[in-house]
Amino acid sequence: MRVVIESSDRIGISQEILAIFAKQAWNLKAVEITSCFTYVHVEYDALTLPLIRECLASIVGLNSVEAINLLPSEQRESHLQALLDKMPEPIIDVDSNGLILAMNKASHKLKPSVEPVLIATDYLGKPIETFISQINQAMLTNTATSQAVTIQGKAYILDISPVLTNNSSAVEQDKTGQVSGSVLLFRSMNTLGRQISLMQSHQEHSFDNIIGQSKSISLIKAQSKRFAELDLPVLISGETGTGKELIARALHQASSRAKAPFLAINCSALPEHLLESELFGYASGAFTGAQKGGKPGLIELAEGGCLFLDEIAEMSSYLQAKLLRFLQDLTYRRVGGTKELIANIRIISASHQNLAKLISQKIFREDLYYRLNVLSIELPPLRDRMTDMSLLANLFIENAAKQVSNSQQTEITKPKLTEQALSLLQDFSWPGNIRQLQNVLFSVVALNNGDDICADDLLQVLNKHAGNQQLSNDTGIQTIKDWSTAQAEFEAKLLEHLHPLFPTTRKLAERLNVSHNKIAMKLREHGIK
Repeated sequence: MRVVIESSDRIGISQEILAIFAKQAWNLKAVEITSCFTYVHVEYDALTLPLIRECLASIVGLNSVEAINLLPSEQRESHLQALLDKMPEPIIDVDSNGLILAMNKASHKLKPSVEPVLIATDYLGKPIETFISQINQAMLTNTATSQAVTIQGKAYILDISPVLTNNSSAVEQDKTGQVSGSVLLFRSMNTLGRQISLMQSHQEHSFDNIIGQSKSISLIKAQSKRFAELDLPVLISGETGTGKELIARALHQASSRAKAPFLAINCSALPEHLLESELFGYASGAFTGAQKGGKPGLIELAEGGCLFLDEIAEMSSYLQAKLLRFLQDLTYRRVGGTKELIANIRIISASHQNLAKLISQKIFREDLYYRLNVLSIELPPLRDRMTDMSLLANLFIENAAKQVSNSQQTEITKPKLTEQALSLLQDFSWPGNIRQLQNVLFSVVALNNGDDICADDLLQVLNKHAGNQQLSNDTGIQTIKDWSTAQAEFEAKLLEHLHPLFPTTRKLAERLNVSHNKIAMKLREHGIK
């Protein structure tokens, strides 16, 4: 039976209470004393609450005696255990000798499935090695460490955090080296992957975030929604700045893997050896400077989710061959490792280059192309979806106004786009596509003084983005001599503007919807090389 005895704050009253319990020869299992309260856990077969009250009635200052379910320390321990059991990752608390003090329910999965139902109390007070053979007391130092461990064929990052015996600072801890124990946290690769995924992007990505009502974009969204249901590799092609990663994230968000990590890497951003270790990870001691315990790669961290390989055409021949080997059966080894690992991920790749041309030039592997190109999506350039310009421009202006307001800590009114300015945006070729449009409009909003965005405001920024292709809002009507001269001047300016963006006669002819022979003739006529 557990009881709480409330009394006045009188010196010696607790000793009087305990003396009566001893006189009655009642077995005291635990006693806790605070100001005005004495908590007692007592065992006696014939013990009742009225009997306890009767025996204690003679004590001066006694207020009440009530039965309770748990002592304060037991209640705290129960709440702490409930909190630990809610944690999805295994947590084990050990003392300075490596003996287990507590563990949560998630830690039970660290034992073999063939073992009978785990009873955690069977391991309390026993060395940590008896529960997990990969861990020993030598690993429990006075400094926090992290290392990769594999338990029952599953990889974890083990964080070992020392528990200080007092409120000493970290500097004092290093001097004394005294700790009362350690807390072991086992983070699964899936959990790490989700954390990295959130760091890469802080917002949700769905097909609703893809702005556009043009026929081409509507078709892309409908096609992508169907592909999201199929757990197969997808290859996304399109010019730079057309939103390939946005489509990839929307595909993942609409798939059955949506709750698992989405990790992205640009294959052109890292040299070969770094890209290899980033993708496949490395084993302990794989190379000079390698992290102790090894390091998981993105393939391992994306477990259950999706890995987006941007600019796949930039991958070296060696890594192309290694990626092909991985795609055949989704098995791989860490760099410098010997253990065969299995991945459960979906691969989405993207490139702005013509992979068919690279295959013919023996730069990109044809067999890898067919592995990646099971499902394909080709994104249209911005110049082929000018009907979406108004929607895109208004969205980017609104976002830019919010960013400027946040940075200046002053609310600014969203500027409006005049019809002439919108026409100018629709007439520009946008070699950088949507990304370039977004940057241009951000610059315009940042320079805006609260007025509507007119054509002249855009010209100032667009001319910087056009390089040598200077644009003008002056029609020059007063200087026109005759029809043929005006037509020739217009042709020359048009060709000078578009030819750097479409450097071959065939591409330029396709852009202007005429024969390439006519383009070649006009280039010669106006002396454009």
